Amino acid sequence: MRPRGGTAPSRAKGKTVAGRTPGGGRWPTRSGMEHLECCARFLRGTLVRAAVRRYLPWALAASMLAGSLLKELSPLPESYLSNKRNVLNVYFVKLAWAWTFCLLLPFIALTNYHLTGKAGLVLRRLSTLLVGTAIWYVCTALFSNIEHYTGSCYQSPALEGVRKEHQSKKQCHGEGGFWHGFDISGHSFLLTFCALMIVEEMAVLHEVKTDRSHCLHTAITTLVVALGFLTFIWVWMFLCTAVYFHDLSQKLFGTLFGLLGWYGTYGFWYLKPFSPGLPPQSTSLNLKQDSYKE
Repeated sequence: MRPRGGTAPSRAKGKTVAGRTPGGGRWPTRSGMEHLECCARFLRGTLVRAAVRRYLPWALAASMLAGSLLKELSPLPESYLSNKRNVLNVYFVKLAWAWTFCLLLPFIALTNYHLTGKAGLVLRRLSTLLVGTAIWYVCTALFSNIEHYTGSCYQSPALEGVRKEHQSKKQCHGEGGFWHGFDISGHSFLLTFCALMIVEEMAVLHEVKTDRSHCLHTAITTLVVALGFLTFIWVWMFLCTAVYFHDLSQKLFGTLFGLLGWYGTYGFWYLKPFSPGLPPQSTSLNLKQDSYKE
């Protein structure tokens, strides 16, 4: 019995409350971790399949053509997603490569080091992000130059009254004009390239097995969920671009550049010995490790 006028016995020193660390922080709750693992299992079963890597490029190309034809023949009514200032476009699509880079960086580092245990191999695989950055930079600069050299400044969106005194898009817009040139769809290019790159890198999950009690399991599971949802956003916004924005030819070239960037790396160069290499898989892990040692 509690002594009269006394207080409840204090908890033993050093004992932690459930769900809290000794320092007062919080561990992920069991129910929260279970939900995260459930999402990760769904995304693994959806995006990590070999069939997805095989058919996603064709699906993107087909949906671009179908969406473009729909836009030309029977345009959809305007909606929130047709507004360029929608949240997904402003905070995700316009920063698509930054999102993809920042999530793939820890994912590639953790999964590849877990499988190989060699820092040098991890650094070599991380160079895929430098290659992707170079592809993004070169293609966007190329698109900008094409629009510049094929464009002219007009007084109205109806392309009336050429303003010959304005020789650049920036100067034209600064003076209230409207620049019109061949504007290759940067969204079609980048969303195609990012979605395919994420799917290729997630193929490593076939080999990754972690202890559920280890912090590595929590980190990789969280990254799988984040990358999975990011991929769905990229595909969804690619479809929105197809049905709401740009001409067919502009989207065709943008998608083609995205497909070429993906195939030129994962379908050709990364198969060569002197390359960043493909994600480690059961049939190639030992061979890749041997080639990396050279």
